[in-house]
Amino acid sequence: MMLNGSEIIAECLLEQGVDTVFGYPGGAVLNIYDALYKYSDKITHILSSHEQGASHAADGYARTTGKCGVVIATSGPGATNLVTGIATAYMDSIPLVAITGNVTNDLLARDSFQEVDICGITMPVTKHNFIVKDVHDLANVIRKAFKIAMSGRKGPVLIDIPKDVTGAVCEYTPIQPEEITNPLLSPQADFEEAAKAVNAAKRPMIYMGGGVVSADAGEQLLAFAEKIDCPVATSVMGLGGFPESHRLFIGTIGMHGGYETGKATDNCDLIITVGARFSDRVAGDREKFGKDAAIIQLDIDKAEINKNVKINYPLIGDLKDTLAALTAASDKADHSDWIDQLTEWSKNSKICQTPDSDSYAHPYCLIDEVRSLTSDEDIIVTDVGQHQMWVSQKYRFEKPRTWCTSGGLGTMGYGLGAAIGAAVANPDKRVVLFTGDGSFHMNLNELATVRSYDLPIVIVVMNNTVLGMVRQWQKLFYGRRFSQTDPHRKTDFAALAEAFGVKGMRIHNDAEAGSILKEAFALDEPVVIDCRISPDENVLPMIPPGKTVDDMITEME
Repeated sequence: MMLNGSEIIAECLLEQGVDTVFGYPGGAVLNIYDALYKYSDKITHILSSHEQGASHAADGYARTTGKCGVVIATSGPGATNLVTGIATAYMDSIPLVAITGNVTNDLLARDSFQEVDICGITMPVTKHNFIVKDVHDLANVIRKAFKIAMSGRKGPVLIDIPKDVTGAVCEYTPIQPEEITNPLLSPQADFEEAAKAVNAAKRPMIYMGGGVVSADAGEQLLAFAEKIDCPVATSVMGLGGFPESHRLFIGTIGMHGGYETGKATDNCDLIITVGARFSDRVAGDREKFGKDAAIIQLDIDKAEINKNVKINYPLIGDLKDTLAALTAASDKADHSDWIDQLTEWSKNSKICQTPDSDSYAHPYCLIDEVRSLTSDEDIIVTDVGQHQMWVSQKYRFEKPRTWCTSGGLGTMGYGLGAAIGAAVANPDKRVVLFTGDGSFHMNLNELATVRSYDLPIVIVVMNNTVLGMVRQWQKLFYGRRFSQTDPHRKTDFAALAEAFGVKGMRIHNDAEAGSILKEAFALDEPVVIDCRISPDENVLPMIPPGKTVDDMITEME
């Protein structure tokens, strides 16, 4: 059938199973938006307040569903406003297709109005990007983009389309999307060698990351851990991939992980790394990380092998397959003595907590109250900063795709857009956003989107009136010189919410937390809760950058 380029885009989205897109219109995408009008009974478009918010919403949609998120923006500033969201998805291996408009072919490379080389700009933060200059290439490029985004190590792909291409007409033939498979790259002999190390280990430890969630390999990991009776520590990105209530779960690993996970890393004789990349927030001192241990690494991306630490047994392939193969090759084991030792170490974990105060609520109190009001299936989103680490330490995650945070890029302002995407994708689940006043200030304009679509998101603002995490580093490493981390802002978040048409509430201390949060959760509408916490609250324990558990800070002077 004969269709114009914009109709081909819509048909290809339907081919790929897309029913929801996020974006913001503009001149270079007028043809696309005209097609979306015609296809509005099949494709829902969520209009954000800013393109960055739309990119984070597509990211939140992808993280909580496992599907590919889609975002659309116009040329020039519309496209560049997507860059932070694309980079956020890239760092956390989130599948995303960004469709941008551009000026017509004859105006390219002439510094035309709202022209920018978005392919050149995004090259370092996409798996691949395309500029489509001929409508006859459009359908195949869109199909390739989705396949690239969802294959292997997932990630964002950008398609830039000049305006004349979206209006040109050509023959379109629908095609059934090909099934995506990720072949097992390591031979059986490699699994047998790794299994010998597993069987010989007396003090093994599993270090899991976000790859477990991305691959939907939680069941395979659970079966493996139980068979070899091995404790499991997780990176922040891996939360939800292994149930925290399980006896083998020992907590988060790295800079703000527990004492027991640090001691486990230092004293184990085998580290089995599953879908994780030894980032600087986990392996602070790469030379000393797991200093007495052999390391098995299971990953889909060969580029991660030996990138940060030396690997003894690399196993490359989809985690469902590599975990199943390693489980089959390994013997059943009992490591109860080792697990008892970890339990003993856990008694030495110290977390600094201020005494009860009439003037402030404590972050852990807020998190505990929220956890009591949510189910294991509900979705927790955070921005970036102290509140993010408190939630990772304290909230109990039992299911995959219930945790949505910017781990790799650490994007302040990520949370509200991501919560919108999560809420749109999961109307049957409660979505809670934990944010800080610093992060919330960055993209709070998306409250307009929340209200426009009546998304019943509970937004918990941990408001300490300072840029808490940076200020904490200034306390520890910069002689308490608080340069630009006490901005003296007087924003009344509850009143601000009301101005957007959103219910605003306040919590001043722990005594108020329970009743006010219950009231907020009882509402079937969005709500912003301004929670006053102390500016001197800290995220502890903390391993300083480049250090080990021996240097762990457990209390502030």
